[in-house]
Amino acid sequence: MIGDVLWTPPADVFETTEIGRFVTWLRDVHGRDFAGYDELWRWSVEDLDGFWGAVWDFFGVRAHALYERVLGARAMPGAEWFRGARLNYAEHMVGTDEDVDRVAVVARSQTREPIELTFGELREQVARARAGLQRLGVGPGDRVVAYLPNIPETLVAFLATASLGAIWSACAPEFGARSILGRFGQIEPKVLLTVAGYTYRDRPIDRRDHVAEIRAGLPTLEHVVHVPYGELEVPDAVRWDELLAQRGPLTFDPVAFDHPIYVLFSSGTTGLPKAIVHGHGGQLIEQLKGVGMGWDLKPGGRLLWFSTTAWMMWNALVSALLVRASIVMIDGDPAWPDPSFQWRLAQETRPTMMGVSPTFLMACRKAGLRLGQEFDLSSIRAIGFAGSPLPSEGYHYVYDELGPDVLLINGSGGTDVCGAFVSGSFLQPVYDGEISGCCLGVDAKAFDPDANEVVGELGEMVITQPMPSMPVRFWNDDGDERYRSSYFDLYPGVWRQGDWILFTERGSCVITGRSDATLNRGGVRLGTSELYAVVEEFEEVADILIVHLEDDEGGAGKLLLFVALADGGALDEELRRRIAGALRNELSPRHVPDAIVAVPSIPRTFTGKKLEASVKCILLGARADEVASRDALPDPAAIDAFVAYAASGDPAARPPAPPRTG
Repeated sequence: MIGDVLWTPPADVFETTEIGRFVTWLRDVHGRDFAGYDELWRWSVEDLDGFWGAVWDFFGVRAHALYERVLGARAMPGAEWFRGARLNYAEHMVGTDEDVDRVAVVARSQTREPIELTFGELREQVARARAGLQRLGVGPGDRVVAYLPNIPETLVAFLATASLGAIWSACAPEFGARSILGRFGQIEPKVLLTVAGYTYRDRPIDRRDHVAEIRAGLPTLEHVVHVPYGELEVPDAVRWDELLAQRGPLTFDPVAFDHPIYVLFSSGTTGLPKAIVHGHGGQLIEQLKGVGMGWDLKPGGRLLWFSTTAWMMWNALVSALLVRASIVMIDGDPAWPDPSFQWRLAQETRPTMMGVSPTFLMACRKAGLRLGQEFDLSSIRAIGFAGSPLPSEGYHYVYDELGPDVLLINGSGGTDVCGAFVSGSFLQPVYDGEISGCCLGVDAKAFDPDANEVVGELGEMVITQPMPSMPVRFWNDDGDERYRSSYFDLYPGVWRQGDWILFTERGSCVITGRSDATLNRGGVRLGTSELYAVVEEFEEVADILIVHLEDDEGGAGKLLLFVALADGGALDEELRRRIAGALRNELSPRHVPDAIVAVPSIPRTFTGKKLEASVKCILLGARADEVASRDALPDPAAIDAFVAYAASGDPAARPPAPPRTG
């Protein structure tokens, strides 16, 4: 049942986990005694200076110049963190002399044979890549961009770039040239690293034409580096082995706390992607807290979490190296040749923490995979989820299959902070269908339209105190106008994330979807996630998308449910009746759609998010190319069915007419 406790912290949590060790350290060193997570969290948001200073000390941040104070200006945006500090993120990623023989990277690919790197080998390659980039003229502030998959060379190039104080940005080679130019073109890079192609499933993909178009569209490029991956080559490029031919010293240029380390891009499904600039220090201290105290990674630990280089989860994955844990890098289709692939990989690589998407997990459940019986997953202490809400059935599937001792961590954050706002840890209970609570140092709340905090009802998710990992700025955003309008338009001085969230009295929470996609039927707001959870249980259904077209006169509007059917399925009247009946019985009559429409596929971003807002705009008459960049979608043709439906003349596709008067 929703809200039931499914897992509680073990009796030895203070002795066996990093967050427990942090609590003990606070007591022994600073005289601060906290009975549990709630007290610790409250202190972390009431004393930002004390908490973040303690994180710095606990993880032993190496600074070339010490900070003057933890938090100067507290305005949002504009908070000033660790003024005076000079450090380098990359210095913390390559381990220490005692780690040289410890495995750092385990890489698996559908394009080439497995690779493993120790910290010592990683250090050697970073030193050589740093020297190579210097020979190409790269220095502080220059932009180095990568059209690369999730492979060790990408990690090496990133760390070498950061070590120089240059600025990194990456996109996956699944993206088309137009989408890449819409991103990299904003930041005017000096160097591009790229592959010529890759293998997806068992099919070779040639990207040389895309690379040529990208090169032609980036006039500031001075050098292109070809990373060998498969049999194809990029012509007229510096080869990777040439870049690494000479070893230089493994040094790290000290930079200011807020010096840019990388630019992450929003999904870009509507208009030009936001170029979100993150800083060395903000990412360092946020990720130390997140992977260390949230995911309990430490020396000897290992993280497996599939991600492409275009998603912030790639940055989160590699950040496990900060605490000298190892990482598993996967390139290819994570569900090929079948959904069991990732679990077989986990059995082979023995992660202590594994992350998967809720969509993937529910697909495994629907496929009938018996995880605990078919695979040896005994190394896994925690399972993480992100990207979309996880229904109650997913929670029970994890505990039924993996047993009662595994911690399920459901979190939510985003590219905006390259971290989490709400999540779980080994010090918090797991509640059925809920996220355990706010992350340490994150003062998240639910606000109504009048900026009043609400508990027990849906509201806008807001952050009321600054975080070190909030963006330094947006690129080419004079006066921070786009930055402010993205997060501070509705509640001045308070960060609005754009998620629709409910907090319980005990501090746990449920995110029901994006607030711009929330259903509003006759003044009653409904989250999309609970509706998805009901319909996705049907064996005939592979994927769904729900859109609500509001009635400006205050009526119920039109609720449209689009269904992509499983192989061999057909949307007949009997299935429509069963779907409508389940929604009425399990949720409410308000959740019953006005129309259920079959489509070939549901449009999603490369990170798996459904294009609810874009589809809604199309149905309201917007041109598809104005609200959805096909080049930013893994299946560009998925939009076509919605364009056709909007033009079909179906009354359900049009906004509801206002009631007659007189």
